[in-house]
Amino acid sequence: MSLQDTPNAVRLHIGIFGKRNSGKSTLLNAITKQKVSTVSPVAGTTTDPVVKAMELHGLGPVVFYDTAGFDDEGELGNLRVEKTVEVTQKTDMAILVFRDMDISWEMTWYKKLKEKQIPVLCIWNQDAEDEKAYADVVTQIEKKTGSDVLIANVKELVTDDVRQALIRLLPSDFTEETITGHLVQENDLVLLVMPQDIQAPKGRLILPQVQTIRDLLDHKCIIQSCTSDTIDAALSALSKPPKLIITDSQVFPLVYEKKPEESLLTSFSVLFAKYKGDIQYFIKSAKAIDQLTVNSRVLIAEACTHAPLAEDIGRVKIPAMLKKKYGDGLQVNIVSGTDFPKELQDYDFIIHCGACMFNKKYVQFRVEQAKKEGIPMTNYGIAIAYMKGILEHIIY
Repeated sequence: MSLQDTPNAVRLHIGIFGKRNSGKSTLLNAITKQKVSTVSPVAGTTTDPVVKAMELHGLGPVVFYDTAGFDDEGELGNLRVEKTVEVTQKTDMAILVFRDMDISWEMTWYKKLKEKQIPVLCIWNQDAEDEKAYADVVTQIEKKTGSDVLIANVKELVTDDVRQALIRLLPSDFTEETITGHLVQENDLVLLVMPQDIQAPKGRLILPQVQTIRDLLDHKCIIQSCTSDTIDAALSALSKPPKLIITDSQVFPLVYEKKPEESLLTSFSVLFAKYKGDIQYFIKSAKAIDQLTVNSRVLIAEACTHAPLAEDIGRVKIPAMLKKKYGDGLQVNIVSGTDFPKELQDYDFIIHCGACMFNKKYVQFRVEQAKKEGIPMTNYGIAIAYMKGILEHIIY
């Protein structure tokens, strides 16, 4: 996979925040050395967040978000601030731009970011004439945040200064966790069972398959691939049973019946539940499926925004499994992309996709929201394994 094709979901998400006209857009243009964001002396020029993916040496693939000022006003301004708040839900690291002597707005947002456990780089946009005045403010910021402030005129910013500062703030565990590293070792044989249905257009693999293959290659595993209807031939062709079999959740029962006894079994969806979500909470929540009734309301959340397809697992197959068990009276609502309810009390159960399109921070934001409101939440693969009675036989 080339750098240009690196999915945003596996990039480091860096949000740029500050008041209107503080220099956020100028900062992004300076970092990227491109005119990514429109720059204007008119406050409120940036409306919807501007997104820019790039490579930053020492940090790897990153995606920057240039946000609307959090001091925006009026009805439209409030909507723009809501979009800025949404960016914080997926932000791994934040840049907070200061410019005015009154820093009350910035410190309120600094506190919000830190409550979300987001590392924050504070930048003072140095264009004040009175150097003594802004020096005093910088000292005040450093005392309140307990960290150094990068002082720079963002129009003349030295990108390496920002890069080095971000490297110092990078969470130590950001690059440590992998999709399969807890299950495989070098030279392990892994069999991937990958049905090629209408979810995977001709000539393409779906994203979870691609990301898992790359992860296995990084761990120097030996990979064999097949479709669900050729699993017998694939197993016969191997000189030994595979250490691990990773399958599409839709064919869990079939693969479970055919797998060698010594081979571990999991699915792409289950792997992503551990990689990005809260696997223990998902497994615990799966048991709440038994508490559903014909009057229950279930929310199915997809990260993708594709049009519904006849074989769609979230929109068709899982709802059919639930209604077969509980009857057509059970209500299933489906949301996609970032359209996730702000309040979940209308629902008795949530089933999320593998979230290959979302970064870990955003998935965990949704999990914490469900926990806070006391709503059981699991994901596709775990839900299917539980309903098919094989959850205890899969590895995660």
